[in-house]
Amino acid sequence: MCFRIWYNRSMESTEISREKLNQMTKEALVEMLLRQQSEMEDIKEKVDTLNDQLRLMRAMLFGRSSEKDLRKETDPEVDGIQMKFVFNEAEASYREETPEPSVEEVVRSYKRKKHTGKREEDLSGIPAKQIDHTIPDEELSALFPEGYDRLPDEVYRKLELHPATFEVLEHHIAVYVSKKGPKKIVRADHPKELLEHSIVTPSLAAGIMNAKYVNSVPIARVEKEFERRDVRISRQVMSGWMIKLSERYLSLVYDSLKAQLLEQPVIHSDETPVCVSKDGRKAGSKSYMWVYRSAGDDRPSVIYDYCITRNTDHLRDFLGDYEGIIVSDGYASYHRLAKDWPERIRVAGCWAHARRQFANIIKSASGSDRKKAKYTLAQYAVDQIGQIYHLDNELKDLSPEERKKERDLTIRPIVEGYFTWAETHLEEVPKGSNIGKALSYSLNQKEYLCAFLDHPDVPLDNNPAEQAIRPFCVGKHNWHLIDTTHGAEASAMLYSIAETAKANHLKPYEYFKYLLEEIPKHMDDRDMCFLDDLMPWSDPVVERCGKETTTAEK
Repeated sequence: MCFRIWYNRSMESTEISREKLNQMTKEALVEMLLRQQSEMEDIKEKVDTLNDQLRLMRAMLFGRSSEKDLRKETDPEVDGIQMKFVFNEAEASYREETPEPSVEEVVRSYKRKKHTGKREEDLSGIPAKQIDHTIPDEELSALFPEGYDRLPDEVYRKLELHPATFEVLEHHIAVYVSKKGPKKIVRADHPKELLEHSIVTPSLAAGIMNAKYVNSVPIARVEKEFERRDVRISRQVMSGWMIKLSERYLSLVYDSLKAQLLEQPVIHSDETPVCVSKDGRKAGSKSYMWVYRSAGDDRPSVIYDYCITRNTDHLRDFLGDYEGIIVSDGYASYHRLAKDWPERIRVAGCWAHARRQFANIIKSASGSDRKKAKYTLAQYAVDQIGQIYHLDNELKDLSPEERKKERDLTIRPIVEGYFTWAETHLEEVPKGSNIGKALSYSLNQKEYLCAFLDHPDVPLDNNPAEQAIRPFCVGKHNWHLIDTTHGAEASAMLYSIAETAKANHLKPYEYFKYLLEEIPKHMDDRDMCFLDDLMPWSDPVVERCGKETTTAEK
């Protein structure tokens, strides 16, 4: 409506009477018509841009978020196989023909084809209870007057769920005193308390940590669930436990993991806003939770770090003397850091972000719009980036030297051709349009997007960091804000340990519990070498807390 009023007024202001038109020269009339035609083209361009933005907003609100098989969406005759290897997200949909899973498949979701002799192995980690169904001897005598033989039992299995239960542990410590001579009192050995005069135990604390920092359940809901089981522990008490246990015990593991991370040659990084209500600033001020993840699957570590700002100073403080490559999105602070420390740090860009700019355009297309130039340009960009991913995926098993050589031979020409194509077509599209912004993004990030060609250990995208920070983003939608900076720092430690445990295929609950059982035993140690046996890849931890690797995790 506003646009229509503006358009009508602009037309009224340029109305010319018939008498004045008759008095104008041919050259003046031609100039006026050309000017009006140019104005109409500008208006049409603005309308097209607004329509693009409207379609994109509708696609974001009501369309599917997956970027899989975009080719198939714009061209039904193409089955979209080309893009399946690019972002094969873990999506599951119900189908009528989906078979009911067996107990073995439920227990081991990664289970492949069943073979003889594997059943015991499949169920070896799950407690089992045998339930016998027999016929009394009296009935058997009546059924078989002349006697009977018993055949092998028919066996079927069901999976039973026992909800969490609570048990009060009442410790009685024997105390001895000498009868004669100097008075001597001796107490029997007993486990050291996590917190003095507190009922919290490693299993209880680990259960709360697992609920909030792994399953994204706010502590307020944990409190209500405990109440339904006749256990009344306030959310304030549980929050206090999380902060105290993190600062006193888990900070030791956090610091060791951070030191290990900063030794890696390539690090992924990302950040997300978070609201902290009591941080000394006015209400509603944004704070940030940063995440760093080591590249590759060899001893992966994930570190969260809370900071009230998003500027480059935080990166300097966290990274310290780090030397290596940071894989990130297009945020300027990373680039500024690399320019300040060019001898120590280089930044690599994320091709997934570049692709997403074009993917959003394709997802907003409908009907005849799919044949317009901006959509065909977007589809071409998606196809080219898909080809880069496909070729690079085939090199993942090569040595760094071989991968560098193959990237130069097969991928570099495609990358160079992609940027030449982008430069050519940027001049043909409106600068403020979505396709113009997508092309500009790629060209502005060219230096960082090309970094992987010179460094064979650098991946194509920053997806590991985005995946590592996603649980925090899911959680903050449930609890909305963090009360204090102490709570934010404790959350950073707990999310770090939880995500590192998952990255190393550990059971987070078991890992939290194991740490809270073992660390108190060493609080008087002056040598911190005991932490080596508490790292998520150490043999004692893997044996106690490890789980089998699923297909998706592999």
